[in-house]
Amino acid sequence: MTVEDSPDKITRRKLSDQVLDRLQALITSGELKPGDAMPSERALMARFGVGRPAVREALQSLHNSGLITISHGERSRVNAIDADLVLSQSDTIARLLLSSSPGNLQHLKQARQMFELGMVRLAAQQASREDIADLRRLVDQQRAHLGNAEAFVSADMAFHTKLAQISGNPIMAAVSGAMLAWLFEYHGALLHWSGKEEVTLAEHARIVDLIAARDTEGAVAEMARHLARAQDVFEAR
Repeated sequence: MTVEDSPDKITRRKLSDQVLDRLQALITSGELKPGDAMPSERALMARFGVGRPAVREALQSLHNSGLITISHGERSRVNAIDADLVLSQSDTIARLLLSSSPGNLQHLKQARQMFELGMVRLAAQQASREDIADLRRLVDQQRAHLGNAEAFVSADMAFHTKLAQISGNPIMAAVSGAMLAWLFEYHGALLHWSGKEEVTLAEHARIVDLIAARDTEGAVAEMARHLARAQDVFEAR
């Protein structure tokens, strides 16, 4: 083993990486809170004893990761860190993963089915009157989009997103939204919806009725049938 290959070799880190670490620490410690304006470049240069290029590169890295938003002509601001932000940062990688192998898309379908059954179970247990009214309204909205495949699919996503939101768990809601978006990326053959829209609407309506009746097992069984019928709709482009 050469000296260059030694695992004990001390490497000098880029200044911008060190500035990035310091800025991330300011955010995670709460010194910089969501909505706060970031210190000016000049202030950061003075605080860390580095030049403008290192500060700008570190700020751009924070922006790329979603931790701050850089707006031209305005001070950069710290973003709120939540599940939606975390999943949005992995969105591009997730799409590449799905497109790299048909098996990955099949795995996502399976994960979505298991997730949806859990979500409808929670909805049947804890949906409020307002939640049920919202679900019925979403079914009506979807019915209004008959003949418009893209709008019909978007309304379908809204219905399933609402089911996840009823859980009251923001992580579950964010995961549901991400999985639905990744799946509907692969609806190249929207003709598969042709002639089946009324079936989808009837299934959604039955699911809402079972949730309203607090029939947990019935709602889960109906959702399982709905997903089993619809799973072949999603086809890779």
